[in-house]
Amino acid sequence: MLSIQRSTAPLGTEIRGVDLSRDLDDATFREIVDLFHEHEVVYFRNQKLTPDQHVAFSRRLGELEIHVRQDCCRPGYPELFVVSNVMENGKPIGSQDAGLFWHSDLCYLKEPSRGSVFYAREVPRDERGEPLGDTLFASAVAAYDALPEAMRRRIAGLKAVNSYAQGYYRDRNSGPRKPLTEEQKTKTPDVEHPVVRTHPYTGRKCLFINEGYTSRIVGLPEKEGAALLAELLAHSTQPRFVYRHRWQVGDLLIWDNCSTQHRAVPDYKLPQRRLMERTTVRGSAPF
Repeated sequence: MLSIQRSTAPLGTEIRGVDLSRDLDDATFREIVDLFHEHEVVYFRNQKLTPDQHVAFSRRLGELEIHVRQDCCRPGYPELFVVSNVMENGKPIGSQDAGLFWHSDLCYLKEPSRGSVFYAREVPRDERGEPLGDTLFASAVAAYDALPEAMRRRIAGLKAVNSYAQGYYRDRNSGPRKPLTEEQKTKTPDVEHPVVRTHPYTGRKCLFINEGYTSRIVGLPEKEGAALLAELLAHSTQPRFVYRHRWQVGDLLIWDNCSTQHRAVPDYKLPQRRLMERTTVRGSAPF
């Protein structure tokens, strides 16, 4: 029997009583999906998963994306994007600086991701043994619901440009990144998405903008559009909309890329090691 422990934030719930390394019956899996839709971020503690088990569970949520940065994926597993500060033979084994800005995974695609499934293999700790490298999640549903009615009317029907190149080239803690290849640029052209999108499963309205990849509001003068975007971004990540996850080794966490955005807390450095692996579930075109 599943049980849950809700956070005090508008999102974020622990699901207990399940071993994800085993084949789940359809009823249990449907219950997990229902909780995921309801709570936007759900997690399971103390899971012991092989890469194959991680991928197999994720595939039950839908088709998996193959990330454009294959140099950051686990060898032999193109579906597993590695987020880590670990170096081997003088080279990083994954993305060292992923998620330093508020963002939604793959929002720069024509069909952004439905959700991400993140597994903690190594978690950094401070000298007292407390975990570091938390992740912040903000509810785009709660943010939209809290907008004044006048602002809702103002942004209804507006679209915004989401740019992978903008997010990729922003200043990073680990220094400059290699230029994108022509193939990577071709796979990730700028796209326009509604500023307010409708969740495809729940029907709830979500603010679909973020500081990492949203570059401008379509159809507005530059100055006016920039001011509106800045106002919406500041509103959407207020502490009242945020759940902060403190990682433990063995955590398997699923977040909704339609109804949330997230940001990493970079408060650690080698020799404090962090090793996470992410699958990303394909989504649908926003409406």
